[in-house]
Amino acid sequence: MIATQPHRRFSLALGAGAVLLSLAASALAVEISPPPALTNKAYVLMEFDTGQILASSNPDVPLPPASLTKMMTSYIVEQSLKSGRLKPTDQIRVSLNAWCRGSSTESCMYLPLNGSASVMDMLRGIIIQSGNDASKAVAEHLGGSEPAFAQTMNAEAKRLGMSNTHFENATGLPAPTHKASARDLAILARAIIRDSSDYYAIYAEKDFKFNGIKQGNRNALLYTDPTVDGLKTGHTEDAGYCLTASSKRNGMRLISVVMGTSSMQDRADQTRALFNWGFSSFEKAKAVTGGAALASAPVQFGKADVVPVGLVADWNVMVPRGQAGQIKTAVQLNSEIKAPVAQGAVVGKVLATIDGKPYGEQNLVALQPVEKSGFFLNIWQHIRKLFK
Repeated sequence: MIATQPHRRFSLALGAGAVLLSLAASALAVEISPPPALTNKAYVLMEFDTGQILASSNPDVPLPPASLTKMMTSYIVEQSLKSGRLKPTDQIRVSLNAWCRGSSTESCMYLPLNGSASVMDMLRGIIIQSGNDASKAVAEHLGGSEPAFAQTMNAEAKRLGMSNTHFENATGLPAPTHKASARDLAILARAIIRDSSDYYAIYAEKDFKFNGIKQGNRNALLYTDPTVDGLKTGHTEDAGYCLTASSKRNGMRLISVVMGTSSMQDRADQTRALFNWGFSSFEKAKAVTGGAALASAPVQFGKADVVPVGLVADWNVMVPRGQAGQIKTAVQLNSEIKAPVAQGAVVGKVLATIDGKPYGEQNLVALQPVEKSGFFLNIWQHIRKLFK
């Protein structure tokens, strides 16, 4: 269900290294309309390249993630393939514990008991068919047991910065402390798209046939929106209907997570509404070009008196459409910079504003190293400093 709330608040959260801003929709009333008002437990809309949160509701509340859990299971499989720990043709055995009895309460790949399937078949079974049996089988194969694999899942979650997530299993079946937040699941989806590019196309496949049984992907947007190419659905009674999806239009990619909707149709409609709002409301703008010197910072007691400072990589931000040319930047240098200065050392920060409103900041770094001055020059520099 989608309602209308013209005064709903939204947030603009910039990516790694930047400050988090929360702005009232009314503050940008001229530039942008508020996001759609959605009936769910939580949602997040993230821009992929910057990691910027364009809109959210209860983004950090840990909730039952249902089969959205399987994104972490598939991510670990993909990274194991990437590292060579697994090979695509490796066979994974199906234990009694992993075997799915085909009850109406759980999704299955229908792997044969005491049989096996290749890693790639298992991966498709996890992603497309949402197979609990495939998830358990790979968990046992990689971790020795599903609880041990859950420890690996939690370690990966911590590494990725998923601070409001705890996994107890590889499937998303209900467990008391098995929870994840909408923001964390967006972070995970971003990692899959970024780190598992060789396998990401699987998330857009509409069906998969195994053991004579053909099953369709439950992500309804794959059938109605050609710009959507992933990622995962989930549903349990406690979790409600959940969907993590990604869409790429005109070179910009957005990631949406909706949790706790009331139906399959509802999760698709809400995701579609978020995508339409995000793509129509925002554009990407380059605040700073990476590698370019923004200033020359004075250096004390060095072989050089100044060092060029800037950012290593481009700093892009999402701004309301039509506002890309309004970004202004200002440099703030540390009060004292003493040699030796390593290349990449933080020497200050650069701030971005639009119409005088703060929009984020990044650490400034030295673009070149500066060695400490020699003995006699160092003495002279100290004497000169005394008389300044």
